[in-house]
Amino acid sequence: MSAPPPTGPRLTPRMWLTAFLGIARRETLRFVNQRGRFLAALVRPLVWLFIFAAGFRAVLGLSITPPYQTYVLYEVYVTPGLCAMIQLFNGMQSSLSMVYDRETGAMRTLLVSPFPRWFLLASKLVAGVIVSIIQVYTFLAIAWFWGIEPPPIGYLAVLPALLLSGLMLGAMGLFLSSAIRQLENFAGVMNFVIFPMFFASTALYPLWRMNESSTLLHDICAANPFTHAVELIRFALYARFDLLSFSVVSGCLILFFAGAVFMYDPAKGLWARRKGGA
Repeated sequence: MSAPPPTGPRLTPRMWLTAFLGIARRETLRFVNQRGRFLAALVRPLVWLFIFAAGFRAVLGLSITPPYQTYVLYEVYVTPGLCAMIQLFNGMQSSLSMVYDRETGAMRTLLVSPFPRWFLLASKLVAGVIVSIIQVYTFLAIAWFWGIEPPPIGYLAVLPALLLSGLMLGAMGLFLSSAIRQLENFAGVMNFVIFPMFFASTALYPLWRMNESSTLLHDICAANPFTHAVELIRFALYARFDLLSFSVVSGCLILFFAGAVFMYDPAKGLWARRKGGA
């Protein structure tokens, strides 16, 4: 009789929790030790809020656009888009660490652990989103002193939207990082992805204004996942729910995360191609 196939160690709930907390602690320590990263995450949206928004206020007049019940100043309109911009940059920077860990061999050690790959990637993703949410609430606190005051309930209602949009943008970064083999190449890919997604969205101007300029640009912005992340945050800040944005962001999250899990599979994705190339 043949011997039964070997089985891996039985993973208890405590082991799952310990693994998640270990990954989250590593991401938190990396964030704490990189104080410039926190400041850089705030400088970009604050420059847009304090300088560009002040200059564009007289040029870009805004009509009544949902979820707003009246005319709003331009800096009020761009605030949700700047919150999403913080999460977009944070998701890409968090994915940059994946490329670095792959070059140093730390990620290979992580992926050969007995925990499933989806759990390890999801743990890193959630840890990165927690960091981005801290950055967003810090930005909203500064914006409040600037006179941008959504309803008090909005600060609580926006939390699930920030979580979902952060997961989607972080999963997109993970998916992109799986196809990049060298750390030097990631900066170019970040610029190629971040700036088109940010400018071709409703972060800075509403869809109806883009439709006045170009129908093609309007359609591109309407299909941009970042647009729906912005609108999800915008509606949530005013305690309203946008079903279309929720559906698009949720669908993109599933698609990007499934692609990242596949690409990081040694038998199917990046590692299989590298082995074959060798």
